[in-house]
Amino acid sequence: MKKIATLLLLWQSLSSAFLIDSKRVMVSIGESKDHTHISIYRLGVRENFKQKWFKSSIGYLSGYYELSANYWVKGRSSNFGIALSPVFTYNFTFLPTTLQPYIEGGIGGSLWTDTMIATRNVSSHFLFEDRIGAGVRYKGYDLNFCYMHYSNAGLVKPNSGIDIFMLSLSFKY
Repeated sequence: MKKIATLLLLWQSLSSAFLIDSKRVMVSIGESKDHTHISIYRLGVRENFKQKWFKSSIGYLSGYYELSANYWVKGRSSNFGIALSPVFTYNFTFLPTTLQPYIEGGIGGSLWTDTMIATRNVSSHFLFEDRIGAGVRYKGYDLNFCYMHYSNAGLVKPNSGIDIFMLSLSFKY
């Protein structure tokens, strides 16, 4: 309980600082892709990068920072964590509508209350959060589907990483 309270306090402190200029609130649900079928729930905030690089007639490179609170559950086993990830996006602008497709990729870090979820031993409270995905923005909404991988990158053994597919919806507030 002390670990959860500490992580909640850290997340609340970081998100308060993050919300000063924040552009999006994000809600995600997901499922692990392996035989354990761990359910994943995320709530977070996103802050867009202020820069656009490599502008062309088809699009530009940019991105966002994402701070999220994560809850993993499988039966009676659960784990809670916070994550901070820089995510790079390539935004396509060649469509003559307000619909904007994009692809994304990023690597960040996360802190967890436990090293176990169901039968999975990730061996560390610190895990890297890798992602690759695609999405579409329309007016104030952003619908995204991505593959995410959590592991300690072999820093501690065993390194039983978790692979998930995540669907998320974010909106401007």
